[in-house]
Amino acid sequence: MTQVDDPAQVKRFPPVAEISAETLYEKCLAMARNLWWTWHHDVVNLFRDLDPIRWRQLDHNPIALLAEFTPERLEMRAGELVLYSRINHAYRRLKEYMDPDRRTWGTTNAGVLGAKPVAYFSAEFGIHESVPIYSGGLGVLSGDHVKSASGLGIPLVAMGLFYDQGYFRQHLDIDGYQHEEYMNVRVEDLPMEPALGPDGNPITVEIDTRNGRLLAKVWLMRVGRVDLYLLDCDVEGNRPEDRQLTSRLYGGDTRTRIRQELVLGVGGVKALKALGITPGVYHLNEGHSAFAPLEAIRDSMETDGLSFDESLREVARHTTFTTHTPVPAGHDRFDAGLIEEHLGPLRDKLGISHEQLMALGRVEPQNEGESFCMTVLALKLSRRANAVSSLHGAISRRMWAHLWPWRVEEEIPIGHITNGVHLPSWMAYQMQQLYDRNFPAGWIYRMGEPEVWQEIHKVDPGELWETHYSLKNLLLSFVRRRISRQCRRRGESDDVVEAARNVLDPHVLTIGFARRFATYKRAALVFSDIDRIARLVNNPDRPMQFIFAGKAHPADEPGKEFIRKVANLRHDPRFAGRVVFVEDYDINVARHMVQGVDVWLNNPRRPLEASGTSGEKVVLNGGLNLSVLDGWWAEAYDGSNGFAIGKGRSHAQEHVTDERDGLSLLDVLEFQVIPLYYDRDVDGLPRQWIQRMMSSISSLAWRFSSHRMVMDYVKSAYVPAAGGLSCDMHVR
Repeated sequence: MTQVDDPAQVKRFPPVAEISAETLYEKCLAMARNLWWTWHHDVVNLFRDLDPIRWRQLDHNPIALLAEFTPERLEMRAGELVLYSRINHAYRRLKEYMDPDRRTWGTTNAGVLGAKPVAYFSAEFGIHESVPIYSGGLGVLSGDHVKSASGLGIPLVAMGLFYDQGYFRQHLDIDGYQHEEYMNVRVEDLPMEPALGPDGNPITVEIDTRNGRLLAKVWLMRVGRVDLYLLDCDVEGNRPEDRQLTSRLYGGDTRTRIRQELVLGVGGVKALKALGITPGVYHLNEGHSAFAPLEAIRDSMETDGLSFDESLREVARHTTFTTHTPVPAGHDRFDAGLIEEHLGPLRDKLGISHEQLMALGRVEPQNEGESFCMTVLALKLSRRANAVSSLHGAISRRMWAHLWPWRVEEEIPIGHITNGVHLPSWMAYQMQQLYDRNFPAGWIYRMGEPEVWQEIHKVDPGELWETHYSLKNLLLSFVRRRISRQCRRRGESDDVVEAARNVLDPHVLTIGFARRFATYKRAALVFSDIDRIARLVNNPDRPMQFIFAGKAHPADEPGKEFIRKVANLRHDPRFAGRVVFVEDYDINVARHMVQGVDVWLNNPRRPLEASGTSGEKVVLNGGLNLSVLDGWWAEAYDGSNGFAIGKGRSHAQEHVTDERDGLSLLDVLEFQVIPLYYDRDVDGLPRQWIQRMMSSISSLAWRFSSHRMVMDYVKSAYVPAAGGLSCDMHVR
């Protein structure tokens, strides 16, 4: 034991009761200002317990909640609920997590990135519902990527845009038609602060265009160990229309889109330089940020005196690109006039002609009739490229084969890293408790090991079923609240509101469908034979019920028509109370649905689903997937861990594919899903169904996690791109 001569020098911690109200408040605020809390159930529960009603009303926003407390009121509430030890324990865990000397997976496996971090660019980040800077799958994937990078200790900074009106809030009118409402997000209610440069001053970047200069200030948001920087054009000095440039995600016309992407790409690289960050890797998550390498090339030319071609080779060596879109219309394209207007000043500094710049964004460089494609630019300015599932890799190689006409399709340098989900964010608290009771100690730190998840087969079937059943009841309670609120807002009668409070039955097979209502996702496919599905839904012995949610892009009228068709089934007496549509799909709605449904339905028109991650979230919570063999499910389904629609084939004519898949879907429901669910033993347990739940968890949970995904990126892209040991993946 170390001898301490002067007792006065011994650091003494006051008893919990002696901690001042101000200190208690500051600890809670410190936790609220780091989004680490979003994937720790005990901290979420801590904030909720302070005021459960306001917590729900404030969209689970701890900063907005704490703003309604004084330190004295918080101290009183903590005393009433005996929260002192919980607050101190959570705060201590955050401090330990953030300790820069803590050893992580990244310390061992990504050392080269310590001095040259990854700069991860994405147009949206879905971290939590209280931070509305995302629209759907791409944003949630980016959020999960950042969370796993934090958990693994990967040196990574993220770059995005701050949308002060976010994505739209969705409301349906009495006829089921979608209406959009934009909200002004208060910066004071978000865990953001101005990003400061090495000199301690807030950072503002300047981007030159042919018709004037764009300004963007930079915000900092902390996501565990990862710093997320957000560019915001609401800056004095910008023209009024430019101050609104970053207000809405995916809003406005083509000119708005190219200006947003100019700010993200060029402004993002300028922001990194102003922050004093020298990336070892540029990761372009989708083509929205493809202008970033051009600015990096310009900086390399200016700093190192290299030619354009030399700088391009150097920057491309450090750039990796992930494509998410197998739909041709999903790739951003701009005409020559827009490119010259916005990239002209940068082109001058690069010392290249307008024709040379346009050639970088064309499959056929000399084809003046071809527009400028951001995905083509990203592919040409990177040396590693990947799709987001095995099937999507094959589709992407076929789609972009013309860029490498001298290669056979199998040798096109686009590989794949299948998407995964952040397990702690999407796993229900009750399921984590079940795993804690039955899995080896410390299993949460070994989530990527297949052996850990085999322990699910030792869990008592009754315990697993009861846990799932409790989550299902929580989902139905949530849905009833939302549906009755929707009816009240539309001014419907008291009888309708009361009926909404009693929709759905926890004893009935419950199927969930929630995603963007793009037409290729075929939300209404299950209703293609309306009489047959009505008979199945209303079978007196083995009924079914459906929960739908999702948004259509404001300009997507066919998608809105799909919503109207599904939502209006509530007026059909055959489906009343058994088919519901939950408005305003967001992370909160998604969380409830993936944690509580019996079956997750996904029926895109194959092969247009790049990956799809919602079904991966369902796996963690004991739900089963019923899906077309597309995206991740094409490499996940083994015959015993869920259900498949069709045989993994598509007809040359879309209407034939739709008819064939619609028939298969109803057949699988009637002859596989329903009988298995309702086949009960003397204890009332669906033994074969539970066995399939266990097979799903044991075979899929470890494979489709974002921790595994990020580790794949580190080993096959980040470390080689930063100058570590090379590998044979996607290099060209």
